[in-house]
Amino acid sequence: MKILTGVDLPYPSPGGSVELLRDIYLGPAPLVDADAFMLAPDSIDGTDLTYAPELLAVEGKSLSGTEFWSYLDRLSSAIQDRFGSRDYDVVHFQHLTFGATPALQRIFPDQPKVALLHGTDLLFAAEYPTQAEVLKQATDSSAAVVVPTKAMADLLLQVTEKARTVHIPWGVPDRLLAQPTILDKGQPETLRVLYAGRLTAQKATAEILSAVSRFDGVELSVAGPVVDFTRLAERTDLSHVRFLGWLSREQLWRNFADYDLLIVPSVKLEAFGLVTLEAQACGLPVAYQPLPGLVEVLGDSALACDFGDLGALASRFKELRTSRHLLAELTEAGLANSMRFPLSRTGRELRELSQEVSR
Repeated sequence: MKILTGVDLPYPSPGGSVELLRDIYLGPAPLVDADAFMLAPDSIDGTDLTYAPELLAVEGKSLSGTEFWSYLDRLSSAIQDRFGSRDYDVVHFQHLTFGATPALQRIFPDQPKVALLHGTDLLFAAEYPTQAEVLKQATDSSAAVVVPTKAMADLLLQVTEKARTVHIPWGVPDRLLAQPTILDKGQPETLRVLYAGRLTAQKATAEILSAVSRFDGVELSVAGPVVDFTRLAERTDLSHVRFLGWLSREQLWRNFADYDLLIVPSVKLEAFGLVTLEAQACGLPVAYQPLPGLVEVLGDSALACDFGDLGALASRFKELRTSRHLLAELTEAGLANSMRFPLSRTGRELRELSQEVSR
């Protein structure tokens, strides 16, 4: 069975959807046999192209309005030129509100479709009418829409009532789960806190990061894209934050050992929160805003906090810093939780679903 998929983001853009593309479809032993594409970056100097997807040179990417349709024409032409003569059994949609999905629908209208829903899709559909329509068209044409949490299925059905949803959780690479780590870090005099991910308004506000960095006995480090951090620092004092830049997956895993707590202060939507499970697999406890998707994935294995109540949050962090057993309990619970989500299962269930829809 041959599959085509793609994300119309420049390679290698930061973010969970790109990591998922790499985990599932790329690498020396991909879990799903597929041709995959992304957009060519402005420059490939210094970019590791080992196991990279096929890169399409398409200019003028647009996300909404009339310019979106002009961009879609150019992207469709590039996909036709590169992949149009190849024979595919199934097409996997990624990012149901971006250009790749309607472009693939244009070029391969008759192939069965499996759509993978990401949190960005719902956020863009809520903000842009064009993207809401693209999302509805994608779900209407798909034999199944894969959701990583049941909470995502509920949110999708608020946008479209026609989707057949299939629950397949994202997963932690098995090589990480094969070497579980529980480090005895002792009782920290300073609570070393880490935030890792995109620095968008939905995931981490500058005000929350600034406040946490000033809590007594807390040191906050942030691993994220330089452009995002620079934008936040222009309007909010982040001088107490230690900025690490954007770390590769393996770098981030190694850096987990240097911290006592990962924070996930998402304010609107979190589709799955894969970084939380990777932290747990590395022995790093997690504190999170209890949004539906995160509650479903993490439950009591992590510390649910109201990041909007900074006074209560400071008290919880002081409690963690002064009560050694609380961090130890969260570490053990987190490790057990991460074991429930092996990436190999994600790949297997995607293959099985693809076989089913192709019949």
